[in-house]
Amino acid sequence: MTTPTGTPATAHRSEPAPEPRARFRDLIAAEWLKMWSLRSTPWAFAVSALLVVAVNTNAAVADHDNWPGYPEGIRELFVPIWAMRDAFTIGGAMILMLAAASIGALTVVGEYSTGQIRTTFAAVPARRSVLAAKTVVVTAVTTALGALAAVTSFAVTQAILSGRHVGLPFDHPGAARVMVASALLAPVCALIGMSLGALIRHTATTIVTLTLVLLVLPSLLNEGEHSTASLLHALPQGAWAELVTVGDSPVPVAYPTTIAGSWLVYGLWSLVAVVIAVVVTHHRDPAP
Repeated sequence: MTTPTGTPATAHRSEPAPEPRARFRDLIAAEWLKMWSLRSTPWAFAVSALLVVAVNTNAAVADHDNWPGYPEGIRELFVPIWAMRDAFTIGGAMILMLAAASIGALTVVGEYSTGQIRTTFAAVPARRSVLAAKTVVVTAVTTALGALAAVTSFAVTQAILSGRHVGLPFDHPGAARVMVASALLAPVCALIGMSLGALIRHTATTIVTLTLVLLVLPSLLNEGEHSTASLLHALPQGAWAELVTVGDSPVPVAYPTTIAGSWLVYGLWSLVAVVIAVVVTHHRDPAP
């Protein structure tokens, strides 16, 4: 078929311009909007931070009130060992771990349960890019949560203990490490939660598994035997416990770990969690 001028009709047809690929910053913006579009998100972060600070504050208040009855031996060990433990207690750490891990898991499981993940992958077939954007957002937000909880807990607890002249300043040796380790515990657990969420894809099962791995398993282990001590040190909670220990403990440890090894545990758990999430999503939801 030709036009009146003899030119093929198809010559006037222009091919539709291909849609531009989504830039990585656009994917980050989309993941950010998806996280904060839920009304429960701000409440989850606020309640988690308040609970962590409240548990740590309660420990400091108890030591402040009980200080007159403490024997001289305990008073000698209080600074810095006990004072630093009040800054971030095991109870506060467990709340932060479970809260951050649940947030990380829900960023993946929530999309699968609602079916939104199909829309996401239809808009952006590059599965790895989507998971990378989720990783950036989850890491950034939970790091902020952990930093807020850690710094506030340290400031409040040491202010309370200062009433007995045993509070520690921010520049006390080891204080920065305690706050950084406590803050980074949140994104480490959040990435583990995201990984298990991508693997299990069921909310209740994912949360139960996270609770068993992050909270229950460490409580069943001790440092009395080499095998159990090694496993405990290889878990996020065990690594955190080493990083927040300041001062020489009066109780000898049969199989101690190291500060460098504990930081390595943080890094390996985070790296392996991200790799698992990316690989599982890429193979179970292949791009068309």
